[in-house]
Parts: sequence; C-alpha cells; structure tokens
Amino acid sequence: MEKLQFPIFVTCCYVTVCAQNKNKDKMSGNKNSTIKKTQQTMDLSKITNSTVKSAVEALQSGDKSWYSFFTENPTMTDDGNKVDFKSFFSKALGEEKFLTIDKVENDGKDITENFKAGSWGTFKVFFKFHLNTDGKFDRLDIGQAH
Repeated sequence: MEKLQFPIFVTCCYVTVCAQNKNKDKMSGNKNSTIKKTQQTMDLSKITNSTVKSAVEALQSGDKSWYSFFTENPTMTDDGNKVDFKSFFSKALGEEKFLTIDKVENDGKDITENFKAGSWGTFKVFFKFHLNTDGKFDRLDIGQAH
C-alpha cells in the first residue's frame, strides 16, 4: 500500500498545479490570447479607400506612420469641437483602436465603428477623413455616433 502513495501524491500535485495556473490567468486578467485574436481577426476589408485603410492599419498598431497620412497641421474636430490633431493623437495612438467596423460611406472615407477609446471606454463613433488633392488628409472629424 505504501508504494502506491507516492505516485498518487505526485499525480494529485500535478493536477493541482495545472488548475492553479489556469485560475491564476483568470484572476490576473491575463487576456493576451484574446487580445491577439481580436487584433488578428479585425476585418479592415470593409474599408474601400486604400489611403484610409492604410491609415487605420497604422492607428490599429499604434504606429507613428499614422501621422504621415495627414498634412502638417490638419484640422480636427471631436464631437464638433476643434481639437489639436497632434496633441490628441500623442495620447491616443497606441491606446485607442477600432474594434469593429459597422458602416463605410462616402467612397470609403467615412467610417462608423465600435471603438475602444482608452480610459473613456468602448462606444460607437464615426471617423470622417477628408482627403486633399495631394492625397493627404487635411481634416479628420470624429465623434460619438448616434
């Protein structure tokens, strides 16, 4: 009987450790696999304007190339209020991103989507990109969609 106690003890310890690791991930809020899956499955194919699509890809990844799609001092509004584009995105880039794209209009330049706005939470917003004759955005209007 004593010879069987050691293998049973080892098996019980192994099962306990495995269960604790799974619970530890749940308790610590470890959502890396969920986040990576969401980022990989985000469907940008609905965006029909190639320049908007490339800009959104940069925004999604928090890439500073986002700025290269815009003129030096683009006009920007947030819920109709004029804001400084560079100041706004110095805080938002890498922290805020599209979660789903619900509607694309105006030749692919107007997008309505669910958006994670950093500490502000997640809600439906619109982005309206204004493309100038040089192929750069000279205006961006964003706001809460109704």
